[in-house]
Amino acid sequence: MDSGGIRRRLALAAAVLAASGALALAVPGSAQAAADGTCAGREVRVLPFSTGAVHVYRQGGYVCVVTLPAKPGGERPMTVGVQARGSRPVTDSGRYTYRAGPVTVHAGHRCVRVKGSVGRGSVSSDWILC
Repeated sequence: MDSGGIRRRLALAAAVLAASGALALAVPGSAQAAADGTCAGREVRVLPFSTGAVHVYRQGGYVCVVTLPAKPGGERPMTVGVQARGSRPVTDSGRYTYRAGPVTVHAGHRCVRVKGSVGRGSVSSDWILC
């Protein structure tokens, strides 16, 4: 490869790095949520229950949810689900150590219903974010 090709690739890599850094500074809520490996957007609701909590995030017309256990530990059954009014629910369930989800729906301006569980504890919301 000639030196011109190497320079072009280095310039492209620098531009991508600068753009990602600028995006992280411009949208701190999304950057923090993405760093956690969960949902993008701003946390708008937390639904606590005896063994954990469901965290609800919103960005644009999208709603994302994740269930986190109250206490760290081994694998246990966890579920999370979200449903936009007029649509089918989207769920994630299984035996997890850290979290169930994230699951995302396009809600637009519609209400959503959220549910989650860790072990025997659970929570289910009414229509929220209307």
